[in-house]
Amino acid sequence: MRGVAICLVAALLATGAPALAQTAPAAPAPAPTPKNAAAPMELTFGVLRQFPENPPWWNNIVTLPPQDDGIAGASLGIVDNNTTGRFLKQDYKIVAQELVPNDADPMPAFNRILESGAKFILLAVPADALLKMADAAKGKDVILFNVGATDDRLRGADCRADVLHTAPSRAMLTDAVAQYLVTKRWSKWLLLVGRRPDDKLYAEAVKRSAKKFGAKIVDERTWDFGPDARETGNDIIPVFTQGASYDVIVIADELGEFGPLIAYRSWDPRPTVGTAGLRATTWNVTVTGWGAEQIQNRFFRQSKRGMRPLDFQMWLAMRTIGEAATRTRSNDPAKLREFIFGRDFELAGFKGGSFTYRPWDNQLRQPIVLTTDEALVTASPQPGFLHQTNPLDTIGFDKPESQCRFNAQ
Repeated sequence: MRGVAICLVAALLATGAPALAQTAPAAPAPAPTPKNAAAPMELTFGVLRQFPENPPWWNNIVTLPPQDDGIAGASLGIVDNNTTGRFLKQDYKIVAQELVPNDADPMPAFNRILESGAKFILLAVPADALLKMADAAKGKDVILFNVGATDDRLRGADCRADVLHTAPSRAMLTDAVAQYLVTKRWSKWLLLVGRRPDDKLYAEAVKRSAKKFGAKIVDERTWDFGPDARETGNDIIPVFTQGASYDVIVIADELGEFGPLIAYRSWDPRPTVGTAGLRATTWNVTVTGWGAEQIQNRFFRQSKRGMRPLDFQMWLAMRTIGEAATRTRSNDPAKLREFIFGRDFELAGFKGGSFTYRPWDNQLRQPIVLTTDEALVTASPQPGFLHQTNPLDTIGFDKPESQCRFNAQ
């Protein structure tokens, strides 16, 4: 037998064929794709973000958002949806992505997204632009998500049936602060208001929350010194804040023009809350409870930075469709919307409990975290604030308070 083997090897070498020991096994031929195999069900998204107005130049280093603010959260949402979707033959993808300068008209970008075939569109644009887009998309087979605008009117008189809100309303933000202040028995507030229209809208929400939860605004003052007051703040701010007895200073300054200057300079040493100091938001890098470290770590590995509120709000929109499509096995916007507002929809958001949408104004119910840059302080609703059906409806506009009338649109 040994001689036979030697003869076989010799014969192979003589013909120029490689030795058996050097021959790699042939790769198996790919299995033919069955002609009747179903293609994955596609769920197509569009993302539109208009860059906001920059904060004052002296504060840009601290507060200027990253270029991919929000977009990174949408990308993580696609990854999370496809993690489950691949087992269900579902394919989630962003088919159109638009970034628009602050001073440009975002409508052409929105029209391009509609033309791309996206069925689920995430919009981080000002309220007026959002309303134009909602009216332009009326009657089309799409679902729009407001992921950025906090204006209360979008959940009130200017609500639109086809717009779902993962961004919180200003009422939700100020109610969350008010509950905590009342819990601490800090019921006398000095309200400092900026000069911009959005600051006045935030101040109106603060006043509503104070009335709702039994706090008192002892005085309201408008900041009219400009950003250069950073150089003379130690002289201006004590005078600006004296002459009233208060427990806390509530700041309405959404752009950050003066709010960061107030702490440690007021006439009376008091906490600052609102848009500076202790802030209400949907998300912060300080959120680590409720399993949040898991999403925080995944986001950091993807984007090499911390997750911001707009990232979280876009992620919530992505996950809303992912959860509904998983449960219904459908990509039909009408069917998904019906399920989202049904009894069986729940969205896990790493802040405790489950999130659902209010059917009267399409606002996503979710806890609001109160945080500084360094630490999470608490989350509202606060314990003890009761509701007949859902404690999350103690923040924001409850059904009896709502001015939203979809049928009027």
